[in-house]
Amino acid sequence: MELILALLAGGVIGLVLGFVGAGGAMLAVPMLIYIFGFTPLQATTAALVIVGSAALSGALPKFSRGEVLIREALTISALSISTNITFALLAPRIQERAITSGLALVLILAAWSMLQQPVKPGAERRMPIPVLVLLSLGIGVITGLFGIGGGFVAIPILVLFFNTPPAKAAGTSLLIIFLNSSIAFLVRNGSWDEVDWSLPLIMAVVAIIISRFGSHHSSRVPQELLKRSFAALLSTIAIFTFIETWFLTQ
Repeated sequence: MELILALLAGGVIGLVLGFVGAGGAMLAVPMLIYIFGFTPLQATTAALVIVGSAALSGALPKFSRGEVLIREALTISALSISTNITFALLAPRIQERAITSGLALVLILAAWSMLQQPVKPGAERRMPIPVLVLLSLGIGVITGLFGIGGGFVAIPILVLFFNTPPAKAAGTSLLIIFLNSSIAFLVRNGSWDEVDWSLPLIMAVVAIIISRFGSHHSSRVPQELLKRSFAALLSTIAIFTFIETWFLTQ
């Protein structure tokens, strides 16, 4: 049964990353905690491998179509290294309830961001340096602490404020997720032996395959439908996580 659940979970994560370009870890972490019984530290560590590898798989087809802003992705990842490393080192020292509560808040923020509309329609523009720095530092915090690659932050800012086409924003997000997840995973080397890697690796392989499929066909699905459906899913998971953390866990 666990094998079947791992296959299904990996497929869902891959679909989300392939079609949306973000959000894989926001599903992977709760799945690992509430379905497979991982601790928050184990789940956030394992999610980095699952989502990082699937993000790279989803990004590859977008490179050939010119849908990845390579310079912006490398810059964001480089600027986020300080907060990424700092919070990845702090994660093992933070109470589990604090991590799951913070995760619930991040999920709500992500759901809200998915429903926003562009504020300044017009031509695609480059991101100002101050915004780029703040965005990068914020992504580093959530990657290091929650095992989340930060695509849900990058995509709305690129699309809403800088009029980046959704497909290009998704491709850029996937590269950011891969880079930041890789950095956080290496920093968390002290937690590697606490994780039973059998199920996460199965989930990763399935997610890699499915994200490639989703990335190839993402342009065929209405973006508005994707965003609203994903926002509803994230809100549901956030509410469940909050209730489980504060009312059901002794």
